Amino acid sequence: MIHIADRISRLGTETAFAVSAEAAAWAAKGNKIYPFHLGDINIPTPATVIYGSFKAIKEGKTGYCPTAGIQKLREMIAADLNGSHGTSYTFENVAIQPGGKPVIGKFLLALMNPGDEVLYPNPGYPIYESQIEFNGGVPVPYGYIEGKKNFAIDVDSIKKSISKRTRLFILNDLHNPTGAECSQEELNEIARLAINHDLIVLSDEAYFDIRYKGKSCSIASLPGMEKRTVILYAFSKKFAMAGWRLGAAVGPKKIVDVIAKLNVNFESCTNHFIQYGAVEGLTGNQEGVKNILNILKERRDAAHEIIQSIEGIRCYRPNATFYLYPDVTEAMRAKGFKDYDTLRKEVLHNTGVSFCTRQHFGKIMPGEKKFYIRIAYSGINLNDLKEGLTKFKEFMII
Repeated sequence: MIHIADRISRLGTETAFAVSAEAAAWAAKGNKIYPFHLGDINIPTPATVIYGSFKAIKEGKTGYCPTAGIQKLREMIAADLNGSHGTSYTFENVAIQPGGKPVIGKFLLALMNPGDEVLYPNPGYPIYESQIEFNGGVPVPYGYIEGKKNFAIDVDSIKKSISKRTRLFILNDLHNPTGAECSQEELNEIARLAINHDLIVLSDEAYFDIRYKGKSCSIASLPGMEKRTVILYAFSKKFAMAGWRLGAAVGPKKIVDVIAKLNVNFESCTNHFIQYGAVEGLTGNQEGVKNILNILKERRDAAHEIIQSIEGIRCYRPNATFYLYPDVTEAMRAKGFKDYDTLRKEVLHNTGVSFCTRQHFGKIMPGEKKFYIRIAYSGINLNDLKEGLTKFKEFMII
């Protein structure tokens, strides 16, 4: 008999991929799909990255490399963050990873003992909760509340949730799925709580550079926080490199050294030649990056205009990420939909529009009464975006 390890029962998944599978099955029957479900990017990776990677391949950079990554890339990431964050990192504070996601699990493995409590955002990226539970921790969710211009972290719920067993705090600013960004007051208060309760923070900054207005600020920039923050640094969004799988953990050397040791045990090292491509991306012409932002901004504006015009739906227009998180409570009630799955499947089968809902971003919290969906506009061309959301609008007419 085959007996699967008990720990696997605690392992979750990224449920957006299940929605993707449903959309693919519907497409296989000859239906046109409008993909708003995955946070993938259908914009070409900048030529500088591609050129640098192919050049490295031709030069034979196809074997193993140092487990923490090539020093040049580590230096470039440290310099990039020092410039935007006002930090004082060196290459020794950086461990290259095969994507941003591995930083989550390795951060927890390095710092969390079984039974330790970890505060994490809910709604939020579902892998946080999955990895906390899988590795024997206790996930403690904190929520978001509606503000004047966007969602805001429910700081009061954080204060009430901190206990003697709380060890770690996961912050995703800028936020998936809501597109929310922390105000300076929110960051100051979270930093104060982290220092007062001796918490180590994982700052998931995958969307740090995906903003159309304003300036991003990292909690690591605040007094006393550089020494107690690990940054999840990603190339997938900024350089449209989702499938290249490249990221980094950046933080105190004592923690980064442990993460590099975990690299040895998990994957030996991150893809060698892609790291040279990333160096070219960071040092070369930035027109490709600007082009990505311009395309995403155009899509955001078009998507928001259509969504906001649908009766019974309210939607903020975030200045960052590539997500909209509309409140569809009234529209669902008017159409007679009582649950997320019915709404999602009826929309898919009647319009071809595929999206994720609130339930794909963590367990529904007690007291939640409103219904939300997430519209990811990063993986669909402008014409299809307008066509698909117009069909969605027509379907939602009472």
